[in-house]
Amino acid sequence: MSDPDLLYSDVEDDLRASVRDLLADRCEPAAVIAMYDGDRSLVDGLWKALAAEMGLAGLLVPEERGGVGASAREAAVVLEELGRAVAPVPFLTSAVIASAVLLDAEGDLLAALASGERTAALAVPLSTAPDDAIPAARADAGGRLTGAFTSVAGALEADVLLVPAANGESVGVYAVPASAASIRPVVSLDMTRQLADVTVDGAAGELVVADGERAVRRALQAGAALLASEQVGVARWCLDTTVAYLNERRQFGRVVGGFQALKHRLADLYTGVESANAAARYAAVTLATGDPDASIATAVAQAFCGDLAVTAAEEAVQLHGGIGMTWEHPAHLYLKRAKADQLALGTPGVHRARLANLIDISAPRMTAEPAGVATAVDDSHLTG
Repeated sequence: MSDPDLLYSDVEDDLRASVRDLLADRCEPAAVIAMYDGDRSLVDGLWKALAAEMGLAGLLVPEERGGVGASAREAAVVLEELGRAVAPVPFLTSAVIASAVLLDAEGDLLAALASGERTAALAVPLSTAPDDAIPAARADAGGRLTGAFTSVAGALEADVLLVPAANGESVGVYAVPASAASIRPVVSLDMTRQLADVTVDGAAGELVVADGERAVRRALQAGAALLASEQVGVARWCLDTTVAYLNERRQFGRVVGGFQALKHRLADLYTGVESANAAARYAAVTLATGDPDASIATAVAQAFCGDLAVTAAEEAVQLHGGIGMTWEHPAHLYLKRAKADQLALGTPGVHRARLANLIDISAPRMTAEPAGVATAVDDSHLTG
């Protein structure tokens, strides 16, 4: 296979500019901060503008199924911009994960998601990694479902829940109207992607995907790969905003950004953000092209980008000084989104372990030095 093209195309640059302009106009930080006081009025209008007016809900849906027929490359660009604005919309949960579940499904639900007419959420905990056990409800012979799922992302905005359920020896995915389920919002670290506990108790579901485990794992893989681009967007905003602030803030008669120690910290952060961008971009491109290295690229991106976004947000809060600790300044939004994303779809540690399995590297055994310091010992030569 030829080397992947990681450069952004003119179409992707135009898409980025359009999304950024819309978010600048309709997603002001003050409106996002208000969500922590229970005001969710921003969500519906913003999602309608992105999903229906701009057609972004159908990016990953083939044209013959009613979508745009774009690829993970374009979806990654959108997620970078959504991360830059900590936009409270269900693009990741509906346009990426739920749509990926339904790619092999019969019926018109996928087309309804692509048009923005409906919104869906996969009823599994947001922390579920692609290789984790898939939690499932129970389905009786009549398609009635019973089960509970905690910490589901996108459920509050969804019209339809995609519920994995065991029907005999296999797991299928059932479409359940959100109105037929009990959806209890929970106070979340990141209220711009608020979680909810979902319970179905005898709810009637329509079987939309017979091979549910394969479809769900494919969707979680796509979600993890593209979440890295959102994490890059968060980190990029933190870097750019912090640099701009330090070039204006003066202390002891000097611009704060001129102090050598701060230059070093910003240089380290810049190299980290650029490395994260490369890792996330590679994950998106391999996903878009069906490259067999997509699983490895996703594990690398998530192992790196999750931690990097948190570091960038922490630096933004600290280097903004007192103002960075205030409720009015948006820095706390980015720290909360970065930390929540770090736990989503598998932690960096989970993806490092996954990467080790994918490339056949066994974890080193830890032994204790006399002084009590743990040391890694490679004892692979002792095994036959």
